[in-house]
Amino acid sequence: MKTLDAWVLRLIGCSCLLFITLSGVGCATANVDWDNRVGDYTMDQAILDFGPPDKEAKLTDGTTVVEWLTVRGYSRGSFSPVGGVRYYGSPWVVHYADTPTPDRYLRLVFSKEGVLRSWHKVLK
Repeated sequence: MKTLDAWVLRLIGCSCLLFITLSGVGCATANVDWDNRVGDYTMDQAILDFGPPDKEAKLTDGTTVVEWLTVRGYSRGSFSPVGGVRYYGSPWVVHYADTPTPDRYLRLVFSKEGVLRSWHKVLK
């Protein structure tokens, strides 16, 4: 029984550490009013602000589509002990439910002149 208690305490400790870590992570693009930047913001400014994009594609009309990863998705599971004494093995049956979240990207679309034409938040 002591090993189960130690395991549960370790799990709670790891969960608290993960929560504190993720709650301290902010998104650099969260406070940006992208609608006001359309028509004025350039690709060079974006690279200076956020660094090289994670993905970049040039279209045939000269448009450039770039994406930056803003929030890494993660898998958060939950353990729930189901009580009941079993005839063999552990007295606990642990149920694990996995709830993955997608990665979040900022997608900026620049004209062939390098000026911001549109923006989107994308989940993958």
